[in-house]
Amino acid sequence: MSLLEQVQTDTKDAMRAGDRERVQALRLISNELQKAHKEASGSEADEVAVLQRERKRRLEAAESYRDAGRDELAGGEQREAEIIEGYLPQQMSDEELRAIVGDVVAESGAASPNEMGKVMSQVMPRVQGRADGKRVSALVKELLTA
Repeated sequence: MSLLEQVQTDTKDAMRAGDRERVQALRLISNELQKAHKEASGSEADEVAVLQRERKRRLEAAESYRDAGRDELAGGEQREAEIIEGYLPQQMSDEELRAIVGDVVAESGAASPNEMGKVMSQVMPRVQGRADGKRVSALVKELLTA
């Protein structure tokens, strides 16, 4: 079962259960996944990228709402981000991520923060949605400035 089919099935289940908030979030996810399928080949990597993008949007919106003192709206965006997170692959442990970043730094010969882009471009395909870009970026920066 594809991720899109799983989301559609979960949407129907949420509708039966009367969980409006979950239905709304799942419909948004479903729409974005359908757009991605129409635009591209619809591979699993594309689906993960869509989910990551949508999760990031929700988290940024929640932060903006909090900054504006709109905690009720921030809470809704945060819950949607958590629903989306449930469909993402299991996140990598810090140790696994540190090992991958360390390997790439060693392989590439990067030695300064100026070479961060070079390292990031090699790390991100290896983690394939199992680590957030901010987390990877912070670790690369830490290793290159140490």
